Amino acid sequence: MSTKELFLEIGTEEIPAGFIPRAMAEMETVIRRELTNARLSFGEIKTMATPRRLALVVKDIPAMQPDAEITATGPSKKAAYDNEGRPTRAAEGFARGQGVDVSDLKLVVTEKGEYLAVTKLETGRPTHELLASMLPKLVTEIPFKKSMRWGNLDVRFARPVHWIVALFDGAVVPFAFGNVESGTISRGHRFMANHTFPVRDFSHYLEECERHFVIVDPERRKEVIRRETHRLAKTTGGHLLPDEELLEQVAYLVEYPSAVLGTFSPDFLAVPKEVLITSMRSHQRYFSVVDENGKLMPCFITINNTLTEDPTVVVRGNERVLRARLSDARFFFDEDRKISLESRVESLKAVVYQQKLGTSYEKMERFRALAKSLSDFLNPSLTPMVEQVAYLCKADLVTGMVGEFPEVQGVMGREYALLEGLPADVANAIAEHYLPIQAGGELPASDVGAFVSISDKLDTICGCFGVGLIPTGSADPYALRRSAIGIINIILDKGYHISLEQGIDKAVRLLADKLARPAAEVKSDVLEFFRGRFVNMMAEQYPTDVVESAVSVGFADLVEVAARIRALVAFTDHPDFEALAVAFKRIGNIIKGGVDIPVAPGLFQDQSEQALHDAFLQVRGDVEGHIANGQWQDALSVIATLRGPVDRFFDKVMVMAEDQQVRDNRLALLTVIARMFGRIADFSRIA
Repeated sequence: MSTKELFLEIGTEEIPAGFIPRAMAEMETVIRRELTNARLSFGEIKTMATPRRLALVVKDIPAMQPDAEITATGPSKKAAYDNEGRPTRAAEGFARGQGVDVSDLKLVVTEKGEYLAVTKLETGRPTHELLASMLPKLVTEIPFKKSMRWGNLDVRFARPVHWIVALFDGAVVPFAFGNVESGTISRGHRFMANHTFPVRDFSHYLEECERHFVIVDPERRKEVIRRETHRLAKTTGGHLLPDEELLEQVAYLVEYPSAVLGTFSPDFLAVPKEVLITSMRSHQRYFSVVDENGKLMPCFITINNTLTEDPTVVVRGNERVLRARLSDARFFFDEDRKISLESRVESLKAVVYQQKLGTSYEKMERFRALAKSLSDFLNPSLTPMVEQVAYLCKADLVTGMVGEFPEVQGVMGREYALLEGLPADVANAIAEHYLPIQAGGELPASDVGAFVSISDKLDTICGCFGVGLIPTGSADPYALRRSAIGIINIILDKGYHISLEQGIDKAVRLLADKLARPAAEVKSDVLEFFRGRFVNMMAEQYPTDVVESAVSVGFADLVEVAARIRALVAFTDHPDFEALAVAFKRIGNIIKGGVDIPVAPGLFQDQSEQALHDAFLQVRGDVEGHIANGQWQDALSVIATLRGPVDRFFDKVMVMAEDQQVRDNRLALLTVIARMFGRIADFSRIA
């Protein structure tokens, strides 16, 4: 059977850049699902987009849907036939609904019992017909963060739809969306080729788009932007400051990118470079240029959506806009320096952190106490600096600079601290306490920054849980998942042997006057929240069952748990692993909760009992020593020597003996062995 090509283009007003990548992904998901449900095979699926169009091409779709035998299941046998075996109304109704005679029905056996069924041959339909109902569904199901209506239409989309091209094997797939009928006509660049052109197929579409100044493939636009920005940066004697996130944004703002180099006054370089970069990046979508030492240069690169005969006009316009933004930044910078960070702390009493959790000053006092206790435990010599950093680290929130550029909070705290003559360690820790700011992001380098970061984030999590602001499957407005993952990553990176449970307990106690839920419930929920994040993180690297087996026997010390997981993973390659796993699962099933009585060798009735007890006594000291030193793999290797004695014990002995004393003694022996091993993992959870 010959195969054909499906091509779809949705032409719109300019769609926000952030909406487009997800829309492309969902287009592929929906068409893949619909074609599969329609029993249509297909080849490569490719999606593309610009601000004014979403496009999709699917290769190798058959022209006809294949025939298929369809089995429909009806009522149960009991409901379908009466006591005399005659069809009931239920059976007759099912047959009528399926368009067959009752005699055509048959009984099939399912998991739930016997049911009436009928098998019919469904003749395949032309693919062209199927697509006519598929494509409007696809257009309707594309999700957007925000959508809109226009005119008096009852359809919604990110922006008004102006044209639709829908072709299968070169023929129009007829459907309508709102007041737009599908056809063959697309449109060129809004400014450089603002007229229509016909489309025959995907290959022809790409050619015509190029002729009409549209690069429809976002990856090609990225390559153009990447090449041109690097080229222009080299002309300055510097090089482009890499920014893949900005590249992603800009690529979806233009249809035909062209790069232009501009400059700004070197006087602005007195402002911290982070502020300048943020202003250029966040507000203007400009790329920055740095010299060989990483120092910011007084120039920028902007991406136009058009080619221009006189680039200087574009440059002057962008320079004028940037000058105003940077002048504001310099003004705020100069004004902020007139008041010290310490003097600003008092102003935090007027800043509401969260309505139910009080002011930013109250929050600072709470995590300052947490950070002090953490430092007292891990490194008391740092405690004075930790308290100082915790006290000052939120002070930049009330500066004019952070008010104007929220993205530089922490950074400005560091810069102002340095300008005030505070030690570099203090200044850097002020900035570090916000880290990490994203998944997989940079972590605090110093212990001081790490202590304050952990404490700040833990207060946020416990506070939100305490007043009922708990993340759901789809919403996490306070980024609690990110905060929890950040805490976990810091602890693992630094190797801090601390009790997460104790930290949560202290954080909740400090929040006592704010809680809207029972403290015990809050503690339990927060601990489980952390457990979930930790298991998910570890499961990305190690088998889930191994992770669960390690976490289930103890979760307080994350560094220890991670070490046990690694040891268990390595132990799975041990030749005795499977046999031991089976043996210890068996022990667990037999002892249940265990028997807490001393083992009495005088009650042994078989040599295998004595041999197992002797073997246990022989390894116990070594195992406990290895566990105490965190040598988990060594502990497992020693435990592995019990395999032979355990196997012989089960071969020779009936654990559940009639004599209760003998039975309890055997259970007691198995209990002490199980609990020794249970300090490392719960083998019953390993598949």
